[in-house]
Amino acid sequence: MDIFEALKVSHEVQRDLSGKLIETSGDTSERREIFALLKNELFAHAVAEDRYFYIPLMMTDSGLNITRHALSEHHAMDEILESLTETDFSHSRWLVLAKKLFETVHHHLQEEEHRFFQQAGKILDDNQKRILAKKYQAEYKKYKAKHKDVLIG
Repeated sequence: MDIFEALKVSHEVQRDLSGKLIETSGDTSERREIFALLKNELFAHAVAEDRYFYIPLMMTDSGLNITRHALSEHHAMDEILESLTETDFSHSRWLVLAKKLFETVHHHLQEEEHRFFQQAGKILDDNQKRILAKKYQAEYKKYKAKHKDVLIG
């Protein structure tokens, strides 16, 4: 498995959970559970992806611009997640924010898979792609097992 295949596994989970999240309503256990799962998925993925995909790319001149753009999108998602966390689950603004998160996540994944991956594929050799996949997967699993708020708090 290479780094692109490894990243796409989490991308599918993100698409699924963000889609399910915007179908929820009110302060329900379903909404809370899906939000917690999505929040954890996005966090574990971003930490591992930043460390074992974007930072290695950032070390090259040709990877610098895509990396900076992608990291800014990760930051935007973090800010939306923070707003969602601070907003009452039953407030009408919560669903507006959830839809904004859905759109931001889907835009980012689309851009990554159809633009960034092609550029990165020209920068990284096959061996690097395999090594980064293993490192990404180990880091991703480590952070999937932790809760974001526990790490930050």
